[in-house]
Formats: sequence, structure tokens, C-alpha cells
Amino acid sequence: MAELVYRPVVGAARTLFKALDLKIDTQGSEHIPRTGGAVLVSNHISYLDFIFTGLGALPQKRLVRFMAKESVFRHKVSGPLMRGMKHIPVDRNQGEHAYAHALESLRSGEIVGVFPEATISQSFTLKSFKSGAARLAQEAGVPLIPMALWGTQRIWTKGRPRNFKRSHIPITIRVGEPVEAPADQYAGAITRRLRDRVQELLEAAQRAYPVRPKDASDTWWVPAHLGGTAPTPAQVRELG
Repeated sequence: MAELVYRPVVGAARTLFKALDLKIDTQGSEHIPRTGGAVLVSNHISYLDFIFTGLGALPQKRLVRFMAKESVFRHKVSGPLMRGMKHIPVDRNQGEHAYAHALESLRSGEIVGVFPEATISQSFTLKSFKSGAARLAQEAGVPLIPMALWGTQRIWTKGRPRNFKRSHIPITIRVGEPVEAPADQYAGAITRRLRDRVQELLEAAQRAYPVRPKDASDTWWVPAHLGGTAPTPAQVRELG
């Protein structure tokens, strides 16, 4: 029954992206297993990242069950959709319930999507990773699949107005080879290895990105270390 909800939502998203004339460049989807469980891990720079992360799995005909904050499931519009698509609510005061739910999904052969930075990176650089993704993969006996997104922040991100105009924005998606998560290894070490892999994919996506800021007022979406005017990680911490 869940796919009666999920597939039309995917179709609606694709129709919207076509209307916006987004230029989506996906590479590496073959690394996502066609069958069996896996934890799909991505950087987080936009409110729409879960949609683009899910798009990266579609060439392999996989639907991703995302872990998302519980308040989204209480919304009168998004709530029924999130439940219908079998996404996983996360109550930060009762995280063990979400963990158990995700573990059950993985063991039943699902792909679970996780943003291990937990919140959107306003500097558009990679923040530290929480170890939950690695621990899930270890306990379920499934691989971690690293992914990086770039350009999604230009559509809708924290602290910026939404841009749903026909802006022809390029979106770059890169999927990497699986990262194994042996049960006898320390989850922190696996998490560091995973983060390094996502960082490599992010840098590859940035190098491949086909456009640069149009002028000085358009540099907000470029990280400071790449010459843009996005806040540095230190500045974000000061503001937070």
C-alpha cells in the first residue's frame, strides 16, 4: 500500500523539477544495491535534500525510507504523505524508538536514508557526523552508501527565501562505493571513514558543478573557503 503514495509523490516531484527546468546530473547510482538493506548517507544543505537523495536511488528502482524529525509527521499536509511513504519519525527525546524502527526496516530489506549532520549546514561545508548511521549498518549487517548533493541550497535552504522560479538551476548528485560496517569495528572509526568518503564526493560534485555565481550578490551559495560569501562554520557557531 505504501507505494500507492510514494510513486505519485515521486512523479509530482519530477513534474515540478521539469517545470523549474532543473538540470539534474546524477552519477554513481549503480553503487546502490538493487536488493537488500542499506543505509544511504548524504550531506545536508537544503530542505529538499531528501527528495534529491531519493532521486539518486531511483535508477536502481529503490525507494528510500528517510529518518525525519517527528514534527513533519504532525503537519496536516506532510504528515499523511510521510506516513504513507513509510518514512521514519525521529523524536529527539525518544531516539531509541526511531532507531528500532530504522533497524526493522533495514532488516526487512529496505534502504534507509540518513543525514548524519542532523541539521542543515548553513556554511554548505560538511559538519561532524553523528554515529547513528554506522551503528545501524553494523547492527543490521548492511552497507553504508555515501552520497553528496550540490546546488540544492540554491532552491531552498535555511535563512534564504525559496526559489521556485524557472531558474534552470543545476543539481549535482554523486553516489560513492559502499562503505562496509563490520560489527567488530568501532562505530566512531567507521563514521570518520564514511565522512571522508562523503567529503570526497562533495568536492567532486563542486568541481563538476557547471555554473559560477553571476555577480557579487550571487555568491551567498558558495562556501567561504571556495571564495563565496556563505558564513564560515565558526561564524555559524557564533550565530547559533
